[in-house]
Amino acid sequence: MNQDASRRVEELVRRWNVCVDETRATATSILLFGKRGSERVVLKVLSKLGDEWCSGDVLLAFSGNGMVRPLEVAEGAVLLERILPGNSLLDLVLAGRDEEATLILADVLLKMSPAEALETSAAVEDWAAGFDRYLNGTNRAIPIDLVQHGRETWLELCASQRPRRLLHGDLHHENILFDADRGWLAIDPKGVVGELEFEIGAMLLNPMGRPEFFASQEIVLRRVRIIQEALKIDGERILRWAFARAILSAIWTQEDGESLDHMHSSLNLAREIQAILRLT
Repeated sequence: MNQDASRRVEELVRRWNVCVDETRATATSILLFGKRGSERVVLKVLSKLGDEWCSGDVLLAFSGNGMVRPLEVAEGAVLLERILPGNSLLDLVLAGRDEEATLILADVLLKMSPAEALETSAAVEDWAAGFDRYLNGTNRAIPIDLVQHGRETWLELCASQRPRRLLHGDLHHENILFDADRGWLAIDPKGVVGELEFEIGAMLLNPMGRPEFFASQEIVLRRVRIIQEALKIDGERILRWAFARAILSAIWTQEDGESLDHMHSSLNLAREIQAILRLT
């Protein structure tokens, strides 16, 4: 933990009267588990600027509808209710219960009714810059024609969106946890404004690093069918967003300095969806 983050943590612990029992560090944040009075809480402090810097404001906008409740909010930090036992939806997928997990994710999404979009939230149009950065750079780990197709698809979808709303922005299995009192709840929103079909792309790309659980036409089509029927949204637009988003995910992976080749799981998914779209 750098000195600035350490000072912020100490100040917020005092300000919000948190009695800390356990501290964990991730690549982007410090998590402190403890109590405020008799209430179990989690203090999350971002260690650097990033796409979750305003996640507290995003959580406030959802007012606890399908999401963890924020108790206090500051820039780059949020005090949260503690979700217990806190097992993630990933456990069901790994146990071979993917259809059940998909239904649960759809139910959580149905509950997530936000207020108006925040001024600080990015729009899906803003994320298109990732394609341009790649195309203007020299790295060619991702086939250039695939990136160009992803960019064209993304821009076409942006220009033809249905009613837009504030979305979670990263709604996948590890970001949905079970609470004994409130049921399944979403955590860690990025906050992005777009149509509902866009939201499904993250779950189609997960569990990340385990392509055997998601990167096949059979799994993709089953998941999309379940989501489409539950939410009454456009299956083809789900697929097109997911195709472009998988390519963008690969670009972000490369920008983060992680190893990436043409067989990366994100690119495998993109090709599987590309094949589905050719047949429809």
